[in-house]
Amino acid sequence: MIKSYFTIAIRNLWRSKGFSAINVLGLAIGIATCVIIMLFVQHELSYDRYNKKADRMVRVVFRGHVKGEKMKEANVFPPVAQALKNDYPEVQEATRIYVGGSPLVSYKGKTFKESAFAYADSNFFQVFTLPFLEGDVHTALAAPNSMVITKALAVKYFGNESPIGKILEFKDWNAAYKITGLIDKVPENSHFHFDMFVSMANQDVARSTSWMRSGFFTYLVLPEGYNYKQLEAKLPAAVEKYMGPQLQQAMGLSLAEFRKGGNDVGLYLQPLPDIHLHSDFTNDFEAPGDIRYVYIFSAIALFMLLIACINFMNLSTASAGKRAKEVGIRKVMGSLKGQLVRQFLLESILLTLVALVLSIVFVKLALPVFNDIAGKNLRLDLLNNPWLLPGLLLLGLITSVLAGSYPAFFISSFKPVAVLKGQLTSGKKSAGLRSGLVVFQFFISITLMVSTAVVYSQLSFIQNKKLGYNKEQVLILPETWMLGQHNQQILRQQILQDPRAANVTGSWFLPAGPSNGNNFFIYEDKIAEQIKTLRYEVDYNYIPTLGMELVAGRNFSKDFGTDSAAVIVNETTVAAMGWGQHALDKVISHADNAGVKTSYRVIGVVKDFHFKSLHERISPLVMTLNDGYGTLIIKTKTKDIASLVTSIKSKWEQLGTGAPFNYTFLDDQFMKVYRAEQNTAYILGIFAGLTIFVACLGLFGLATFTARQRNKEISIRKVLGASVTGIVSLLSKDFLKLVAIAFVIAAPIAWYIMNQWLQDFEYRITITWWVFAVAALAAIVITLVTVSIQAIKAALSNPVKTLRSE
Repeated sequence: MIKSYFTIAIRNLWRSKGFSAINVLGLAIGIATCVIIMLFVQHELSYDRYNKKADRMVRVVFRGHVKGEKMKEANVFPPVAQALKNDYPEVQEATRIYVGGSPLVSYKGKTFKESAFAYADSNFFQVFTLPFLEGDVHTALAAPNSMVITKALAVKYFGNESPIGKILEFKDWNAAYKITGLIDKVPENSHFHFDMFVSMANQDVARSTSWMRSGFFTYLVLPEGYNYKQLEAKLPAAVEKYMGPQLQQAMGLSLAEFRKGGNDVGLYLQPLPDIHLHSDFTNDFEAPGDIRYVYIFSAIALFMLLIACINFMNLSTASAGKRAKEVGIRKVMGSLKGQLVRQFLLESILLTLVALVLSIVFVKLALPVFNDIAGKNLRLDLLNNPWLLPGLLLLGLITSVLAGSYPAFFISSFKPVAVLKGQLTSGKKSAGLRSGLVVFQFFISITLMVSTAVVYSQLSFIQNKKLGYNKEQVLILPETWMLGQHNQQILRQQILQDPRAANVTGSWFLPAGPSNGNNFFIYEDKIAEQIKTLRYEVDYNYIPTLGMELVAGRNFSKDFGTDSAAVIVNETTVAAMGWGQHALDKVISHADNAGVKTSYRVIGVVKDFHFKSLHERISPLVMTLNDGYGTLIIKTKTKDIASLVTSIKSKWEQLGTGAPFNYTFLDDQFMKVYRAEQNTAYILGIFAGLTIFVACLGLFGLATFTARQRNKEISIRKVLGASVTGIVSLLSKDFLKLVAIAFVIAAPIAWYIMNQWLQDFEYRITITWWVFAVAALAAIVITLVTVSIQAIKAALSNPVKTLRSE
């Protein structure tokens, strides 16, 4: 019996090669899309779960607000780890990471700049499960000046030799560190990635007792099954105990008085597995993911699979007429409905298996492109991913049952007498179902089209928005501090003499991309009324080099010796201080962590510029005068940037410091901030295109079915003089109605979804009517083109031949 099922199934699939090919292609695309998104979602959800204690680990974070300005930092104060371990017995272990810059490291004449560098506590490798290859995980960082490096870094310095016991020289710090451990690498699905972990044992900053300066990423291990919220509820007492006295000393305010003024600060806990997808902190190691994109792409995967299954159903029922007499004869010969259902389900399973194999080919071809767009390194590794092969087989089984059940029951329910008399009709119920399925397909397609258009419009808005500074043709030489202050000034003067350079400034602070960050609290009369600002340390050329606009007062000038105690503030600071049009010559004060007060006079007001991403509103900013040490920012006035870079590199190397030369551009730094949105736009565009293509296959199936059902009507109309255009219009209008219904459903839902997405941007577009008009027009054109293929074919058929067969 089973052999007979297979024989009949293969014979029927081969007889309907066109429909079979379309079914296989649609299912293959749907499954391939689903598999790629499954790999993406699985990777996103797996972050930091490689740690054996992941479910028991939390990160301590800092949140607060001062006069409405929020503070949300992923790192906390140096003594937090030890204080919490001492005071709360549920804290079984506590460890810290401190990012210490990008040192120049040398070994036997080879010098490299290491940016993936961090200090770590001695117990770090007992808390985090990293793959140790050599050394003792318990003692590797116990001694001062000891370090653990990755295998890739060891190969770079030592080739195939064992690195254990070797010494690396840190030129900037005039220090030497001994390698005491070797790890394979930090896993890709980790929220931090370092190649070099250096002992914190002899770092003075690590022993600081200050609860007023941050910078230490702090992790706790809690007992099995312990609810971290219980410990979090106790943290206000720790803040009161340790931060309260230091706040009193620095600001002259008790913590209660500070909070009475509408301010607040506090420590909170973040589960380790939540860090990647649920973070909104500043100064984190890396840009985090976003749980919303996991939901969005998961929904797309589900909808793509459903659309592919709908295509299968529509095409199968559309070709049901060809199988009607077969079903009638088999029923007359004694076949039971259950046997016929199994027959048709087997055909569905065979088609799905072929589609599954083809989908794996598609995945293999598409993954490199997807990885490049999404910035991932996903792999379809059936051998090393134990869940993948069973998952694929289960997906194939679900797809075959989902896609094949309705056609199987539909075709097997034909009445033998009716079909043998040629009286097969599908009935209003099945026609309504097929129409509903097409509406669903175009509902998804239109929603994706609108979403893609909104994302691209927001990105275009970001790229073209006036930022308050000029980011074009601005060359950045990061970390020129490696040259030394004297050499940096020499290089700066040499660049200024080049006619291709319009201006040069130096600052650690950039308005886009990686930059220094700080909390700078200022007040005018009463310290209780202080506001939180960001401080930019700039030189005399910073404002003109970046094309910023002064709306009042003047820039820093060498003609005024008192400018060392002067500041330039932005418009938001003026508004926050309530100065109105009278900001110039106002005196503001700042108290450091020890309570030492410094006063500044306002000499200028700079027009607000976007120094944060457009996800955040512009906050108060204070600029103070500095010597421009750290990073050089060059405004160019040539299209031949390559030759200018070559010239600067030559001058850099002539200084003979051995420091590696690097450069970037400010506009590139700016766009990197929005890489997640760019990736989303590209991926949405691809998925929208695939969805529309697969939906067109379903539309083609329904058009085929309709044309066949109305063959007699079309022939009679032709005999009575109907034109080809009239017949095409007749067949198309029903489908246009379905598209119209889909649009009416999709438009408000798409608007709501994308309006919610836009809320994440402080500066954003307004969703306008043309987005929906373009989506509707695109859906109409796609429908007309797809349906017309079958409509024209039906309209050009010979009516005599059709009526004779009837």
